Amino acid sequence: MTDVQIAVMKVRDILLVTMPADPDDLTVTSLQDQVLQSMGKFNARGLVLDISAVESLDSFFARTVVETARMVGLMGGRTVLTGMHPSVAITATQLGFTLGNVITALDVDRALDILADTKRMPGKK
Repeated sequence: MTDVQIAVMKVRDILLVTMPADPDDLTVTSLQDQVLQSMGKFNARGLVLDISAVESLDSFFARTVVETARMVGLMGGRTVLTGMHPSVAITATQLGFTLGNVITALDVDRALDILADTKRMPGKK
């Protein structure tokens, strides 16, 4: 899968990105670049990364998601990963992948609620 455009949508002060199905390394790298550029451009305080279309996981994808979440954190934001298929969760667990401090949610609505609750917490942006 090459030449895939990833839409980074801004919903209030949150970025929403939906990863296409079966992303290759170039797509995953492009996602990271676009997210980080958009964090600065829109002064976003969070990222919802929807992976509901992704049915398989590899180490590069998992590592890049974790790195992107760390980078978003360094820019003052929080990342919520949403829409993970059971098969992806099973594979990630069996391969020993960890998501570090990445927050997960079942769907985009819950992810937005998590980030909204974070906004209301004292000491949080």
